[in-house]
Amino acid sequence: MANGTSWTKSFFMGIWTVLNFSRKLFFNFIFILLAIGLVLVLMKDDGAIVVPDSSALVLNLEGDIVIEERYVDPFDKFLQEAFDQQEENPEVLLRDVLFTLENAKHDKRVKALVLQLQGLRSGGMDKLQQIAGAIDSFKESGKPVYAIADYYTQNQYFLASRADSIYLNPMGAMMFEGYGRYRTYFKAALEKLKVTTHIFKVGTYKSAVEPFIRDDMSEPAKEANQAWLNTLWQQYKNDVASARELPVENFDEEIENFLEKFEKADADFATYALENGWVDALKTREQVRTEMIELVGAEQSGSDFKQISYDQYLKVIKAPFNIPKPNVEHVAVVVAKGTILNGTRKAGEIGGDSTAKLLRKARLDDSVKAVVLHVDSPGGSAFASEIIRQEVENLKAAGKPVVALMSTYAASGGYWISASADQIWAAPSTITGSIGIFGMFMTYENTLDYLGIHTDGVGTTDFAGIGVSRALDPRVGQLIQMSINHGYEQFIGLVAEERDMTVEAVDSIAQGRVWIGETALELGLVDNLGYLDDAVKAAAELASLDSFDTKYIERELSPGDKFWQELFGEAAVVFGKASFAQSDSKLMGLVKQLVNEFDAVAKFNDPKGVYAHCLGCEIF
Repeated sequence: MANGTSWTKSFFMGIWTVLNFSRKLFFNFIFILLAIGLVLVLMKDDGAIVVPDSSALVLNLEGDIVIEERYVDPFDKFLQEAFDQQEENPEVLLRDVLFTLENAKHDKRVKALVLQLQGLRSGGMDKLQQIAGAIDSFKESGKPVYAIADYYTQNQYFLASRADSIYLNPMGAMMFEGYGRYRTYFKAALEKLKVTTHIFKVGTYKSAVEPFIRDDMSEPAKEANQAWLNTLWQQYKNDVASARELPVENFDEEIENFLEKFEKADADFATYALENGWVDALKTREQVRTEMIELVGAEQSGSDFKQISYDQYLKVIKAPFNIPKPNVEHVAVVVAKGTILNGTRKAGEIGGDSTAKLLRKARLDDSVKAVVLHVDSPGGSAFASEIIRQEVENLKAAGKPVVALMSTYAASGGYWISASADQIWAAPSTITGSIGIFGMFMTYENTLDYLGIHTDGVGTTDFAGIGVSRALDPRVGQLIQMSINHGYEQFIGLVAEERDMTVEAVDSIAQGRVWIGETALELGLVDNLGYLDDAVKAAAELASLDSFDTKYIERELSPGDKFWQELFGEAAVVFGKASFAQSDSKLMGLVKQLVNEFDAVAKFNDPKGVYAHCLGCEIF
């Protein structure tokens, strides 16, 4: 027995020794890392980036175009840079791109603009249209614009179409797939798992919950989605056809037409693009490089043309921080981007409390005379939406006019938080409306019963013991539906009051239906079509401002976060580079999509379980 006890003691002592050693090793590593970083911060040589004379600005955008970048933990960012890892979902700030193009237009060192867009992912038509407009403005300087690529996606080509010359690799490809809205449906799978789904909603077109109660898209949802998708696609075609001076009919929407032209092009995508006027020439990378060298000259090594990348140029022209001007009046911009959730969220997300706090900060800032609420959200928590809307009311009560500007999305809760603004502006392509309410949860009593697990007990009221392991009492279901009905009445009542419409008129265009911006204007859901500059000018006019500056009200980093951000940013340069393979498996992509579908619902945290959210607004 003693030997057994001794062995057990030695075993656990051994484990403790290993853990203790690992702990010391880890913290020693972190200490050394921080020490090196601190030395680098103190001794760093700024190594100023220089814009070469007579060079090309290469607009090599990587990731999604957004109106607000999400918060990234400084340590995570450090690890990505230290090990040369690509950020999983990189983001590019729209206003940085617009600022870069405007600055380059007047910069005598920049002789040409090269659009190298293969890293560009999604953006939303409103954001792409604004960048396209900035490219058109750049061309007014007389400087040439080139688009070069091995292939073009639909989003990438929208911007490339503005170029004076569009080049495609002879082995490259491009094709227009149009817009679609396809979702994954789980009803049969949930039934096989014996999961009971409880749905409470108001709105014929409120289709956010359909994947959990159907195996296909309902006819009303198909009708509504087809309407706004057609309008969006027409906007795309009109813009691109105009830029390329081609007929709108040149888009081959039917596969028969495409096959006929494709066969004539010897089944070669690049030749097809050239013969249809989508590109100006097929050129290899070396041919493009040679032409660019002839235009702007070669860099010192002679291996490439003189150039500066988007990121480097932005670092040159953008001040590291804004120095406030004394005695200047401001139009403040508060960004509300992402799903609306209850509580506090970090930058790049919407929290009822945190976004309301930003609006309150603008209200208490004496230099702020008007506010633009820049919304890019499909909605979310009804409670959190109302908390934000109440702060809009408080701003108006303080004598500060509010203009809501809708970006790619401002649907459901996104419309709720915009409804009380003095004016609502939307992009022609904004997806808005979806004025409806739903509640949803699942119970697993049948699943557990199948596994031989049961829940039973007693309580002092009919409400005691309600949970996912018990069947839902029909009377409780009736109570929830009544609450959902009341929430819908609140929603359409709010819209009717703020938009000076009858409740009946709002109800006829509500019912959870999604509308595109130009249609929303016709229906009276928005006041004007335009972008950020238009909304800022409108807010200034409402506040009777003759001169003003624009000021973003943003979540402030704590002193600790600022220190770590600076420290890790400098420390990353001392570590070697390593590449890590990332799976491009289509199966893994589908798995991620399924997980994301459930995760989107799992994040919902409205205290009453009531949501104004348009899960069906995203485009695929």
